[in-house]
Amino acid sequence: MEKISLRKMHTNQTGTISCVKASGELGRRIRDMGLIPGKEIKVQGRAPLFDPVSLRVMGFTLILRNSEADHIQVEVN
Repeated sequence: MEKISLRKMHTNQTGTISCVKASGELGRRIRDMGLIPGKEIKVQGRAPLFDPVSLRVMGFTLILRNSEADHIQVEVN
């Protein structure tokens, strides 16, 4: 499977989080939102200027800035 940054995923594309590269406060915040390795995600949509991105994870919708999405590596399906 191909690994890409979450930021590069397209609308309606699904994948599995392979790693979170952020550390410190940002890394903790990302993990607290449920974005941990092994979780399935789906990109629901993007704002008109492509930032932020709307995700579906664990049955809820989550909005992330591209600057946060850059730190998340995903194995796309």
